[in-house]
Amino acid sequence: MQGIPDSRISRKLVERIDALADEPEKAGKPLLKELSGYRSIRAAGQRYRIIYAVERSRSTVSVVALGIRREGDRSDIYNLARKLVRLGLAD
Repeated sequence: MQGIPDSRISRKLVERIDALADEPEKAGKPLLKELSGYRSIRAAGQRYRIIYAVERSRSTVSVVALGIRREGDRSDIYNLARKLVRLGLAD
């Protein structure tokens, strides 16, 4: 994965994303407000979050954002995901 220098973390993230193939709606928690309709799971030592959408009609899981949870920080992954949704880039 680009932007993640530690290959062990990259592997764990890929494994967690691959695991979404089996029952993605049970794997993560539903998000609220602006991110309603999306889900989030923790990965790689609970530091990283994977924000994704499930499209049942096509049996598709789309990863919208992946990054570190930094509550209160502008670089927080949820802030990035909200910005992508507002700009119409998440769908």
